[in-house]
Amino acid sequence: MSEDSDSSQEKSEEATPKRMQKARDDGQVARSKELATMMVLIFGAAGLLIFGGMIGSSMLAIMRNSFGLHRDEVFDTSYMLDNLGTAAVDIALALTPLLTILAIAAVAGPLMVGGWLLSGKAITPQASRMSLPKGLKRMFSTRSLVELVKSVAKVLLVLIIALAILNARTENLLSIAASSPPNAMEHVLWTLAWSFFFLACATIVIAVIDVPFQIYDHKKKMRMTKQEVKDEFKDTEGKPEVKGKIRQLQREMANRRMMEKVPSADVVITNPDHYAVALRYDGDTMAAPIVVAKGNDETAFRIMAVAREHKVEVLRTPPLTRAIYFSTELDQPIPHGLYMAVAQVLAYLFQLRQFRRQGGDKPRMPHLPIPSDLRRDPD
Repeated sequence: MSEDSDSSQEKSEEATPKRMQKARDDGQVARSKELATMMVLIFGAAGLLIFGGMIGSSMLAIMRNSFGLHRDEVFDTSYMLDNLGTAAVDIALALTPLLTILAIAAVAGPLMVGGWLLSGKAITPQASRMSLPKGLKRMFSTRSLVELVKSVAKVLLVLIIALAILNARTENLLSIAASSPPNAMEHVLWTLAWSFFFLACATIVIAVIDVPFQIYDHKKKMRMTKQEVKDEFKDTEGKPEVKGKIRQLQREMANRRMMEKVPSADVVITNPDHYAVALRYDGDTMAAPIVVAKGNDETAFRIMAVAREHKVEVLRTPPLTRAIYFSTELDQPIPHGLYMAVAQVLAYLFQLRQFRRQGGDKPRMPHLPIPSDLRRDPD
């Protein structure tokens, strides 16, 4: 039921970058055949105008060499083969500039819309392409109608320009009858070359219309339904249960790293039922004590257990513990307002260690001043 509702949704959303990249990987990009045709025709016509004289002279020389033979050369098979090879090389050299221009135009045309693309999926046989109903649907689709209109427009445009050229060159063409054969042939060839060039320029109009249409049509085909966008977002960002598991693993890894720092602490202060904070201070490298570990409930008990295992002093200072826990992040120095209280804790710790080594009167935990803005009442 859900699949039917999804398929009936209107594709009103623009394609996402992931959808566009997948389409490109499948060989689906905007292409304009009219632009590619325009490039080949215009560059071919320009190449004829530029290199036509050179090609004509080369061909004339090749024909003279090929047909101006002596009787003994005709019956010499080795000479005829050599002459054929020479003629083939000369023809290739004469046509190379024109063919190079055509090759560049044939490659550059498609690259101007859609860019470079190499995908085997575009030519992979698909059963859906041989489906008769889908084939009929494509034949009578909007795209087919547009292609029909373009074809008719091309024929009409080329016909109009051809008639205009013929009308403009009528007197010039009629004057050829009074020219010598060589001049008449040269005149006709140049007239044909320029006429071909102007006819090729007519495809510019068609390409200018076709390129925006192909880009629009491609974007329209790539549109997605709202459900497709949601499904892609889930696949990209991950399902909620998977994200929750990832966050859990990240917390566990962070807790393991934090627990590894507890043995380096100078003291662990506790609530002691809810919170524990491990502090470390090195007067040579630190401006203030930093928090190397902190946690509540189960994590707090683990911090205290690790501290006792590694002979780190655990002191009960509920107000100070809560103040540091809620005001300081891991690996950050304590707030300036708690300097005095922590300094007194460290001094007490020093006195306690001295008492254990030398004996005497056991020191008492001093009163720890906690600023009102940093004080946190117990839950």
